[in-house]
Amino acid sequence: MAVNLQKGQKVDLTKGNAGLSKIFIALGWDTNKYDGGHDFDLDASAFLLGSNGKVPSDKDFIFYGNLAHSSGAVEHTGDNLTGEGEDEDDEVINVDLSKIPANIDKIDFTVTIHEAPERGQNFGMVSNAYIRVVNSVNGEELIRYDLGEDYSVETAIVVSEIYRSGSEWKFNAIGSGFKGGLKALCENFGVNV
Repeated sequence: MAVNLQKGQKVDLTKGNAGLSKIFIALGWDTNKYDGGHDFDLDASAFLLGSNGKVPSDKDFIFYGNLAHSSGAVEHTGDNLTGEGEDEDDEVINVDLSKIPANIDKIDFTVTIHEAPERGQNFGMVSNAYIRVVNSVNGEELIRYDLGEDYSVETAIVVSEIYRSGSEWKFNAIGSGFKGGLKALCENFGVNV
């Protein structure tokens, strides 16, 4: 049974889940009534961060333009340009905890709105946004975090992170909004833009 989290809550991911190494991070959302004439293109990304909270190199930023980490630890399954589809999940990032390089302390998962200023869009126009962590081996949903409707002018959100705690991994429900979209997130995490 999945653990449902609120903003700011942390939970063990691997402790109590012996042998867990392959998971996927699934993000989904709906858009509210919007008559701007553009599709909503939300993009999931992952930032692999060192102990200083920054990416060791630009290659540690996984997004629609760099779908896989060289270690094989993180792989983005592809960009959903409209949020439409049969599955409830709109974008998925696969993670193999056993392959995460030793210099990576945490991975932050984010969602941004593509071309938000040009399209006049923000997260106040998005509803039913969530992230869930699923065991890739058996399909069991381990963690779910529903973001709620707390956003208005933000165009980027740090949704959650997984982080090392000794030999275990934990999950943190962050839900922190940013203005400035993907560029602001990249600058925050040390990616050269």
